[in-house]
Amino acid sequence: MFEDKARVLLVLPQAVLDRARVFAGEAITQLKGPVSLQMVLRALIDEGLKRRDRTIVANIEGQMHAVRAIRSRNRRPVVAASRSERAGRRTAKRRAGEARRS
Repeated sequence: MFEDKARVLLVLPQAVLDRARVFAGEAITQLKGPVSLQMVLRALIDEGLKRRDRTIVANIEGQMHAVRAIRSRNRRPVVAASRSERAGRRTAKRRAGEARRS
């Protein structure tokens, strides 16, 4: 079953992980045997990739927009902060120059 395996790091929201744990618990009860969280996630990914329904594509689209928004937010403050710092320095220099003239 696992001849051609690869390792993947998967970052999930805590709520999704909790739901998968509940699903694993239900599977243990129903199957009367050990079921790991990894088994559940592997099965969900495998079954999800077999289906091509709109809800999956909509979920992916939502994640895409969220990542894009987070990345753009993380880029902007750095540039905005450096501009405001420059403006603050210019203002401070002007004030110092005016104080010397007085």
